[in-house]
Amino acid sequence: MKFEDYHYERPNLEALKEEFLGFVVQIESATTVDEVAAAIKGIQALQNNILTLSKLVTIRHSIDTRDTFYDEEQEFWNESGPVISEWETAYYKAVLNSPFRNELNELLPETFFKIAENGLRIFDVSIIPLLQTENKLASEYDKLIASAEIEHNGEIYNLPGMKVFTQSTDRQERKTALTAISQFFEKNLAEFDRIYDELVKTRHQIALELGFKDFVEVGYLRMNRLDYDRQDVEIYRQEVLKHVVPLAEKLFNRQKERLGLDALKVYDLELEFESGNAKPKGTPEEIVANGVKMYHELSSETGEFIDFMVERNLLDLVTKPGKQGGGYCDYIPNYESPFIFSNFNGTSGDIDVLTHEAGHAFQVYQSRWIQTPESVWPTYESCEIHSMSMEFFAYPWMELFFEEQTLKYKYSHLFSTVSFLPYGVLVDHFQHEVYQNPEMTPEQRRDTWRRLEAQYNPWKDNEGITFLETGARWFSQAHIFGAPFYYIDYTLAQVCALQFWERSQVDQDPTAWQDYLTICRIGGTQSFKQIVASANLKSPFEPGSLSGVVAKVDTYLDSISEEDLNA
Repeated sequence: MKFEDYHYERPNLEALKEEFLGFVVQIESATTVDEVAAAIKGIQALQNNILTLSKLVTIRHSIDTRDTFYDEEQEFWNESGPVISEWETAYYKAVLNSPFRNELNELLPETFFKIAENGLRIFDVSIIPLLQTENKLASEYDKLIASAEIEHNGEIYNLPGMKVFTQSTDRQERKTALTAISQFFEKNLAEFDRIYDELVKTRHQIALELGFKDFVEVGYLRMNRLDYDRQDVEIYRQEVLKHVVPLAEKLFNRQKERLGLDALKVYDLELEFESGNAKPKGTPEEIVANGVKMYHELSSETGEFIDFMVERNLLDLVTKPGKQGGGYCDYIPNYESPFIFSNFNGTSGDIDVLTHEAGHAFQVYQSRWIQTPESVWPTYESCEIHSMSMEFFAYPWMELFFEEQTLKYKYSHLFSTVSFLPYGVLVDHFQHEVYQNPEMTPEQRRDTWRRLEAQYNPWKDNEGITFLETGARWFSQAHIFGAPFYYIDYTLAQVCALQFWERSQVDQDPTAWQDYLTICRIGGTQSFKQIVASANLKSPFEPGSLSGVVAKVDTYLDSISEEDLNA
């Protein structure tokens, strides 16, 4: 069956509730562990039905935000999600309080119990209206971003479609393109500020209603950070400032010299080479065909996976009017189907989608054996290990996509890996300050961003681009609006992925792929630190875990001469 044939019909919430809570009562009144196990399996089947329907709506709505049917269905799920959370809270309470709790360790993963405990801490029936408001505001942000219609060179583009012009070899075009993007955000500044201000205040009120001092701890619990806390994150931030920021500055200075510029402006950052950045060759169809070839040659497991994805039309890759921005991978459980969504725009990012999002999709494809919906995916920082590491395991096949520009692509990809780490930490630090100080005005939030940006991204000269000068760069960072505190996860995972790069590409370690495959199969049955150990990697919170691999990256990039890059 192909994706377009996957069936959607709005469920009867009252009937679902009766059936769901009926199983909860069975757990509470059970006299044997077998009775509890049967009720749990019944709930898991309902959870998968709910997830399947809600994911179909989310995906189809993101493909065309103008589709009125799926727009209305998205509103239905925005309203229904918090209500369903109430049922799941009752389920978690019943399992955690069961007299057969110890015996259930054989049926459910350890992570399920930790996630259930977190779920109880961050939900109460009293906050349902606030959760519904939060969902509504996040959807308003998505619609506002998707509504962008930017005129450039006589044509109309959405935000992803403008990306190619910000990498133009013509400096004036880069500036013009970034200015046009800036004008969209400036025009809608009051609306972005309003949405985020209401989100912050809504989330702060959620925290207060739940008995927390501020939203930071709620955010951590929502993210299911099972074995580290904000103190660990603060230490990690300092390590990034100490080891990564200096290397990023060095590389941006090399870029400035390579481009022959007196000063590297913000509109120069995305152009790394005078001859232009590495761009993929071929049409979207040819790129996908090369992706199929790559995954067949990488391993039998990835070959089976990519055939499944292509044959069932589980990839929607090309940007088009009304399509939501960005890229993601999701999972439709009743069809055991990952789904990859992106906006191809003619840049190297198109290939990164076929490696990054396919890394997510491959993991969840390998984890289909897991019966517990809460543990099919790992927590987010672990999820990103799979995606970012796949980008590096794909290195030997990059000539399929970039031909003579392959070395340029690899240099650029590794450089962007390093330069991203401080930005990712900046996004996280910004959110900590915002939610610890929820009464900040919009102007104070933008000032906070500017102050932190100068610390983590000191190479950024925003002169001439108004919305960047005023500290509003984060308006375009969807995670800040829709998924609070989901961002440092990328950087923690990147440090782990760089270790896979070192093992697979530098050391030629034959065990690297098997370790990667192991953690894909583990899925979410282990916590972050456990997964890192299972992959035979160093934890990002360990002293020296950054300094060693960052030094290897520095040495590797130094070994690539400018002559080789321009060959």
